[in-house]
Amino acid sequence: MTPAALPAARRCDILLVEDDAADAMLIEEALLGHGLARNLHKAVDGVAALEHLRTPGVDRPDLIVMDLNMPRMNGLELLAVLKADEQLKVIPVVVLTTSSAPQDIAGAYRSHANAFITKPVTLDEFAQAVRSIDAFFLDTATRVPRDWEQG
Repeated sequence: MTPAALPAARRCDILLVEDDAADAMLIEEALLGHGLARNLHKAVDGVAALEHLRTPGVDRPDLIVMDLNMPRMNGLELLAVLKADEQLKVIPVVVLTTSSAPQDIAGAYRSHANAFITKPVTLDEFAQAVRSIDAFFLDTATRVPRDWEQG
């Protein structure tokens, strides 16, 4: 399936959490090349991702794409922190990893990941998965407004 044959998606703000520079470059190419990302911010691990997300004045991303195997704080640990945080738990999360271990897949979904994609994946397949998340979470589901503050 060519990129032109895929359904259109809204360009969104994405946080990419990936420690491998080559993988990050390919994912960035897929997201930007398929017109999926308006803004793409990168973090090399879970700690850096949380620092970015909790920086005052930084807009919350529409989507987080993360690896599982990272230093300092891995993807499952980050997912647990995100989903326990009232402000961050509403952000859809796509796990994109080389692991196909059943415990990693089950752990990701138990921690409320919205999708689990195993590398290697073609750029078109990855873009289609992101479009599917986009179609549901950005077009269909009711979301908490960006300026919502817990009172």
